[in-house]
Order: sequence, then C-alpha cells, then structure tokens
Amino acid sequence: MSRKGNCWDNAVAERFFLNLKMERVWQRQYANHTEAKNDIDDYIVSFTTAKD
Repeated sequence: MSRKGNCWDNAVAERFFLNLKMERVWQRQYANHTEAKNDIDDYIVSFTTAKD
C-alpha cells in the first residue's frame, strides 16, 4: 500500500504487472491454471535474470 500522499510507492510493481499482462498473459490462451502458472513463472524468472 502506498503511503498517504506518495503515489510513487507502487509504481515499480504496477509497471511490472502491466508488462507481464501485456507481453505474456494477454498474448496467450492457456488450457488450464497449471499451464498459466508455469508460463508466468518462466516470464518472471527470465525478467529477473535479464536485468542483472
């Protein structure tokens, strides 16, 4: 949660989840929950390792 009067506290997390949805989730159709979870896990791992 953002502190009162500081709208930038959540900006990084909100941008990450927007990128996740735009680049991965909205571009694919998943057959089941497990497939979606594995694909999103792969995205997060590749996102964090690519930034190092």
